[in-house]
Amino acid sequence: MPDYDFSGQRLFLDAPLAAGDAVEADAGQTNYLLNVLRLDDGAGVLVFNGRDGEWRARLKREGKKRLSLVPESRVREQTEAADLHYCFAPLKSARLDYMVQKAVEMGAGVLQPVLTQHCQAPRVNVERMAANAVEAAEQCGILSVPECREPLRFDRFLAERDAARALIFCDERADAASPLETLGALKGHPLALLIGPEGGFSAGERETLLALPNVHRISLGPRILRADTAAVAALAAIQASAGDWIAT
Repeated sequence: MPDYDFSGQRLFLDAPLAAGDAVEADAGQTNYLLNVLRLDDGAGVLVFNGRDGEWRARLKREGKKRLSLVPESRVREQTEAADLHYCFAPLKSARLDYMVQKAVEMGAGVLQPVLTQHCQAPRVNVERMAANAVEAAEQCGILSVPECREPLRFDRFLAERDAARALIFCDERADAASPLETLGALKGHPLALLIGPEGGFSAGERETLLALPNVHRISLGPRILRADTAAVAALAAIQASAGDWIAT
């Protein structure tokens, strides 16, 4: 997006957007715009809702603690939501925040926590995950906020998966060969990436994955990567070999 205005403030609004139809900002957005950014009445911001494209809107103060945003003109049409599913064993909070943000930046359209045998953080705050996804979308010019799903246990995740969607899983026990050939052969297919926990998949989980149809094991090289690093590396490899980094 070479002509995109990266200097403009962006806000996600969970409401329909149309010219002249004011949308009331929530308390956090009001505090951010008025007290942190110190924007004046009538100042311009960019707003989006994941459905109606991106709009240039102006601030309209309605008292000391109330603020509305009034869309004036659409600056970008809505794009299709990303189709890449990012599935992952949850990490502890700070590293999970980072991983969610990077997955959104790298084009994930669905975020699915998967509870594996060696999972370090069996509880996931889905609201916090969604807030991090929104923040990443706001900061990076993304028009569609990924769907943040409730955690599933490993066996249920596999039982409910769509077998038509290729599932790629990163395995530190795989031969340290380039994943690009495997990934390149999947271009044009719906894809899901599964990243395991810090302790890796159990032997039983690995055997189960390898026995399933349309499951593809890749290595990320000769080094052992932490889960959040592996996520970024794998997403980059997928987008470069089979995703939206390639001209169609």
